[in-house]
Amino acid sequence: MRIFALVNGQEAVTIPGPKVGAGDFKRVYADPAANGRSRGAALSDLFWYWLSPGPQVHQEHLEAGPRYDEVAKCTRHILVKSKKDTEELTRRVAAHVLDGVRPGLVRLRDEMMPIWAELYYELVFGEPCPPQARDLIVAHADDVVSALKCVRPRNMRRRARLTKYLRQRLADVPHPLPESLTAEEWAYYLQGTFFTTAVVQMSEAMAHLLMIIAQDDGLQRRLAGHPEDIDGVIDDGLRQYPLFGIAHRISTADIELDQLTIPAGTVLCFSYPDFAEQSAKEEFVPFGVAQNRACPARGLAPPTMRVVAQEVLRRFSLASTAAHTRSIPNRGPALLTPRGTRPRRAPLAWLAVRDRWEDVWRSFAQLVFGTYMVLDARRQALCSTYFAGGNR
Repeated sequence: MRIFALVNGQEAVTIPGPKVGAGDFKRVYADPAANGRSRGAALSDLFWYWLSPGPQVHQEHLEAGPRYDEVAKCTRHILVKSKKDTEELTRRVAAHVLDGVRPGLVRLRDEMMPIWAELYYELVFGEPCPPQARDLIVAHADDVVSALKCVRPRNMRRRARLTKYLRQRLADVPHPLPESLTAEEWAYYLQGTFFTTAVVQMSEAMAHLLMIIAQDDGLQRRLAGHPEDIDGVIDDGLRQYPLFGIAHRISTADIELDQLTIPAGTVLCFSYPDFAEQSAKEEFVPFGVAQNRACPARGLAPPTMRVVAQEVLRRFSLASTAAHTRSIPNRGPALLTPRGTRPRRAPLAWLAVRDRWEDVWRSFAQLVFGTYMVLDARRQALCSTYFAGGNR
């Protein structure tokens, strides 16, 4: 996050920080003038690089205006289902994937990603996900999140395979797609919104939730008898391990605070982890603020997480001796055993040793790949070049 702030330069304002405290985090986030998304922020070049192809039509990175409104409306339409239908779909998909998972040492994020690939495929296409599509989505999402965590460089060929598949399947999408986008941009929009952000973030959220459960035997026993308590654990997990590190906006007009005026054109870096540490427990904002580009899946994420967690706990007991950090670059190592059996000590001891050793080489890899990607993103300047060409 310090690197993100440095990339933006001295004009950036990190919130909470020396100029704006945690008490004004939500106030600034919700301000109508905090609605610039990509144009004018050096950090955008880096995020566009990580989210390629198609960041220019990704809902998260579209500037405010008619095109954003149309794309956001389409996303909401695709995601809207009744509570009953949502739970039935999630339970069916989770059961299909989890029935193929075998007990033993696993990476929780890897085991969760196929579930969300299948679920969001079915939301988009209205039909069960074929194996080919699931493999393409998982490979793409894993590549994006691995690049974001700087554990390996991005692989554009792997991403292009999913783009090609989506182009061939556009006629099969039963939802009206945004008229302001071209057919090629439709593929990019679906890939970025549903098969990048949705699949990556939900897989990360579930890995955090299951790691919390795996490292607390008392909690795991309580959930076995009171599965409804999982809702509180989900909320606590999203607050303690926020999915976003830095979310950035660009102020399009002056923002007036009691002791400070934030001028138009300022890059605002909202630090979710710092806000979680400095604010009251009930003040967490896992999906942004409703007044300003809140996550379109905020109503869908918690109930689907609940169903998936219940399906996991119905089949397995979980244990983990691995480190659990917000960035979870180790993908959530854990030991799965059949429900009700006690984990053996030897695999857990090996898990702890392996995780500490991986910390060593991963730190080196992140330094090398992170440096390369920051410099390469600056060289390509995808966002800056796009807007310099007169695009909006």
